Amino acid sequence: MNFKQKILHTLYPLIKKLSRSGKMGTILHAPSGKTAPQSFYQLTAVKSNGMTIDFSDFKGKKVILVNTASDCGYTRQYEELQALYQKMGNRIAIIAFPSNDFGEQEKGTDKNIEQFCQVNFGVTFPVAKKNIVIKSNEQHPVFQWLTQASQNGWNDHAPDWNFSKYIVNENGNLSHYFASSISPLDPVFLKALES
Repeated sequence: MNFKQKILHTLYPLIKKLSRSGKMGTILHAPSGKTAPQSFYQLTAVKSNGMTIDFSDFKGKKVILVNTASDCGYTRQYEELQALYQKMGNRIAIIAFPSNDFGEQEKGTDKNIEQFCQVNFGVTFPVAKKNIVIKSNEQHPVFQWLTQASQNGWNDHAPDWNFSKYIVNENGNLSHYFASSISPLDPVFLKALES
């Protein structure tokens, strides 16, 4: 970690607490009975090492999709996501989608990002190639699915900032959106995973 990253790492609890009441604290959940018109399991992503992630492999699991950045006040959530991944084992899948969309906080190459995640946070879940996650013509297809009700059945809400988290349930339906200040170890997030 560079000096700035170390400072942000130290300030994370304060950043999380101060931003919880605004849009960074947004929590959305699917209306009862909403199903996705387009299958989540047809999607794919490319990992930072060039290997393809086939979403059909996630049938029967909860899947957490999170847009990430290395130079963000919430970057310590990599550590929390890894702890969650180790705790829940095969019951969940986590995929990180690095993006430079917010505050230019992800300027590294795919290789640099992967090394940063492994060395500093021991990340063992898949890290995708750096992509665009905000709504635009270049938005990654996975985030098109997550942010278009016509595809996922109910949600049009795009990420508000780095470390926005989406949960897809065991049947391939989008169930929740959690904004950046909601830790993946927060009781409200864990409850959503168990529901």
